[in-house]
Amino acid sequence: GNTSEDYFRILQNVPTKRAAAYMRVSNPVNSSKLSLFEKGICEYIQCNSEELIINEQGLYLIYCHLNFHFPNCSNSPTDLKIELLVNDKVNRQTLYTWCASETCQEKTFKTLFQLHLTYLNVKDRISVTLNHPKFLNEISLPNENVLGVLRYSDEM
Repeated sequence: GNTSEDYFRILQNVPTKRAAAYMRVSNPVNSSKLSLFEKGICEYIQCNSEELIINEQGLYLIYCHLNFHFPNCSNSPTDLKIELLVNDKVNRQTLYTWCASETCQEKTFKTLFQLHLTYLNVKDRISVTLNHPKFLNEISLPNENVLGVLRYSDEM
């Protein structure tokens, strides 16, 4: 099935502490910060075009699921860096190096999933950046690129 829709169904039944967001991610317009589009859940969190703003402090699980498409084989490695930002500062990052090989196919697809558990305060802003947003696959799997936030507890 559609992984994005599976996540959505699961999130609808998760006993969160009221605050949750589930946003589709797409290429940025003028920066490396990815754009967000409402996908189905935005409760007690302010959902803007580039960031989520926390309305209630607490312990939150932030996750990001992104798909990449490399249209051509390269002779040199490509570093993909995903950064989860809180108030425009890196709070968590993942670096993935995609290397071409002799068996490199004409087109290559990769999926990266990042989880982060952190304490957030009221008005904290959450966003995600990519160093190479041009590789974000929005053509064949447009609904599979998501940024999600779940509030688990009032305390740390």
